[in-house]
Amino acid sequence: MADRPVIVLEFNELTPSLIERFMHDGDLPNFARLRSQSRVFTTLADERPPYLEPWIQWVTVHSGLPYSEHGVFHLDEGHKLAAKRTWEILADTGRRAWVCGSMNVRGGNGTSAVLPDPWCTTVDPTPAELNTYFRFVRQNVLEHTNDRVPLTRADYAKFLTFMAGHGLSLQTMRAITSQLLEERSADSRWKRVVLLDLLQFDVFRHYYRRMRPAFSTFFLNSTAHYQHAYWDSMAPEQFGAVRDADRAKFRDAIRFGYQRMDALIARFMDLASSSNAVLVLCTALSQQPSPDYDTSGGGTFFRPKNFADFGKAVGLPGPFTAQPVMSEQFHLEFNDAAQAEAAEALLKHLTLDGEPVMALRREGARLFAGCRIHRQVPQGAVIALRGRQLPFFDLFYRMDTSKTGVHHPDGILWIRLPDARHAVSAERVPLTAVAPTFLKLFDVQPPSQMRTAPLDLA
Repeated sequence: MADRPVIVLEFNELTPSLIERFMHDGDLPNFARLRSQSRVFTTLADERPPYLEPWIQWVTVHSGLPYSEHGVFHLDEGHKLAAKRTWEILADTGRRAWVCGSMNVRGGNGTSAVLPDPWCTTVDPTPAELNTYFRFVRQNVLEHTNDRVPLTRADYAKFLTFMAGHGLSLQTMRAITSQLLEERSADSRWKRVVLLDLLQFDVFRHYYRRMRPAFSTFFLNSTAHYQHAYWDSMAPEQFGAVRDADRAKFRDAIRFGYQRMDALIARFMDLASSSNAVLVLCTALSQQPSPDYDTSGGGTFFRPKNFADFGKAVGLPGPFTAQPVMSEQFHLEFNDAAQAEAAEALLKHLTLDGEPVMALRREGARLFAGCRIHRQVPQGAVIALRGRQLPFFDLFYRMDTSKTGVHHPDGILWIRLPDARHAVSAERVPLTAVAPTFLKLFDVQPPSQMRTAPLDLA
C-alpha cells in the first residue's frame, strides 16, 4: 500500500447496537456511508472491571500492550509508560504526527504536535502555543458540573484570540450563538458539551492543513458522557423506578450526541478525501445500560464545592494545589511527601454514618482523592472527623451526573481504505491488534512490545 496519511477518529465508547439502531432510523447517514466503505471489525477489550476503563483501554490501543503489561490504571498517568505509542514509532521513521486530545498520553517525545486529553494535569501540549486552548478547555471540562467555571473575562478574550488565529469557523460561531440563544428560553445547557467537539475540529483541521501529518488522532468524549448520564432517560423501561420528573427532557440526548458526531463524520470524510487519507473510526470499548446503578455505585457523585474552603474546614496541611480530574475525582499536590502523608491520614478519618467518605491513593507529594459516597445523602447529614461534626453539604455538592450506562468490552474499528471496499469481519479481534495494524498501513514493522499480529485488511 502506498504511504498515505491516516486519520484516526477516537470517538470514545460509542455503542455498536445504538449505531445500528440510529442508522436504521435514518439519523446517521454519514456513519452509514463510512461503514459501507470500510473494513469493519468489532474489537474486544479483554478486561473486566475495574480494568474496563477508557483511560486503560486507550493506552492499549496506542501501545499495543494489554493492561497486564502497560499497567496504567488511572487517568492522568499515561506519562509513566515508557513503551512508545504508535505515533512515536512513526515519528522515529521521520513521519509527522498530530495527536489531538487522545486519552492518557505522555509528552511529545519527537511527535510533531500533541494536545493531551482535558483531564490531564501532568503533560503540556506541543507546540507550546496550544497551551491557551488546552488550559481553557481543561478548566471547562473539569468544572462543567460546578455552578461557575473559574475563568475570567481575560481568559475568554485570550481563548477567542487564539481561536481566531487557529481555525475558528463560521459554522462553529453560528453553533455557539444558536446554543446561547436557545438557553435563554429553554433548559438546554446540557447541549453545550458538543460545542467543544466543534472547537476541537476547527483546531484539528487548522494544524492538519498546516502540518500535513502522516498520522493523526482526534478524540471526543461527548457522546460517551451522554450515554453514562442519560441511558435511563432513553430507555426508562429498562430501569424500573421512575427518575426525576425532568428526566423526560433528556430522552433524546444520546441520539442528539450521535447525530452531532454524524455531522463531524461528514466533515472528516471530506478532509480525508482532499488529502487522500485513510480514515479510521475507533471507539476502544462501548457502553451498555446499568439498571442496577443505584445499588452498584453509579447513582450519585459528590465533589468539594471549593477546594480551598474544603482544606480549611478539615484542616489539611498546606499549602496545596487542587486539580479536578473526572467525575468526583481530584488531585491534591503538596510541597512534599510528608504533607501529603499527613493529609492522607487526616482524610481517612472523614466518615458519614460510620462509612469512610474519601477514596485515597498517595504517590510522593501527590494525593489522588475522591468522594466514595455514591448514594443519596439527606439534607442535614453531618461528617464526623476526630470528634468534630461538619455539615456534609457545606463541603460537598451533588454533581449533576450519574452513570446509568456502564462500560462494555466490545468496540468499533472501521478502516476506510482508498478502494472504499466494504468487508465485515465475523470474529471479534483483540484490542492489542489495533496499533500494529496502524503501523502496517505505513509498512512499518511493529516493535517487539506488540506481540499481536496486524489485522488482515485484504
